[in-house]
Parts: sequence; C-alpha cells; structure tokens
Amino acid sequence: MEQARKMVKIAYQALDEKKGEDIKIINLEGISVLADYFIIANGTNSSQVQALVDNVEEELHKAGYSLKQREGYSNGNWVLLDFGDLIVHIFDRENRLFYDLERIWRDGKEIAFDEL
Repeated sequence: MEQARKMVKIAYQALDEKKGEDIKIINLEGISVLADYFIIANGTNSSQVQALVDNVEEELHKAGYSLKQREGYSNGNWVLLDFGDLIVHIFDRENRLFYDLERIWRDGKEIAFDEL
C-alpha cells in the first residue's frame, strides 16, 4: 500500500509539472482488483497528452517502478499507463468529457494530493 501511495505522488507531480489539467486521484482499494489507485488527468491537445505520458513514465522509471502496459499513445486522445497498483489515464479534453471515468468509478473515493 505504501508503495502505491509513493507511485501516486510521483505520477501526480509529474502531471502537475507538465501542466496537466484537473488531476484527480481515485482510491479503489477494496473496490477493484485492477489497481489500488487511478489518476485521471487531461491535456489540451494530443502533443501535451504525449508529453504528460512521457513525463509520468520517466519519473516513475527513475524511482524504480516499471510500466506493465501502455495503450493509446500514438493517438494521444486517451492514454492508459498500467503500473500495477496504479493506473494513470491521460485524456485530451474532449475524450475525458465523453468517457467520464470519474462517474464510472464513483464508488471509489476521490482524494486530494495532501491526503496521501
């Protein structure tokens, strides 16, 4: 659990550093076997989405965490990064509104960065 929180902090800061918009952390402990946490954020366009993805990957890699799977990078509309206990979803604005993951995963508890 402590490892997952460290991963969330690093990913959140990496998104914030590259001006990710509306960064949300959802605690899924006891709700899903997929991961303990989701982070959902968006960029303004596909180039920024890819820059956000690159920074998250780089910062987590530097901290010793390995990426298990990445989906959607070439399109830059919705990229999923699976780090095991943490899944990061990075959208462009339009697709974030369309897929509305916050609504789908509303059983999870949204937490603020300073609650980690």
